[in-house]
Amino acid sequence: MTRKFMTLMLVMLTFGCLAGAAQKSWTGTVSDDKCGATKHDAACVEKCVAAGAKYQLVSNGKVYNLDAQDKFKGLGGKRVKVAGALSGDTITVTSVKVR
Repeated sequence: MTRKFMTLMLVMLTFGCLAGAAQKSWTGTVSDDKCGATKHDAACVEKCVAAGAKYQLVSNGKVYNLDAQDKFKGLGGKRVKVAGALSGDTITVTSVKVR
C-alpha cells in the first residue's frame, strides 16, 4: 500500500512540475551572442554563427539565449515568433515561425 501511495505521489509531482513550465511566446529578431541587441544584419549573424557564435532572440530590448540552435539556422536577422518555456534568460524552444 505504501509503495502504491509513493508511486502515485511521484507521478502527481512530476505532472505538477511539467504543468508549471508554462508555454509562452516571444516575437523578436534573431541575432547572435557577438552582436546581441545591437546588430541584426542577416549575413553578419549567419557568418558569426558559422564561426562559433550562438543564436539569440532580441525581443522588446531584451536578449534571450536559445536552446535549440538548429531551429534557427538561416533565420539570422529575421523577425520570428518563438514559443517555449523561459528559465532565467534562456528559452527552451518548442517552435519558431517567421513573421
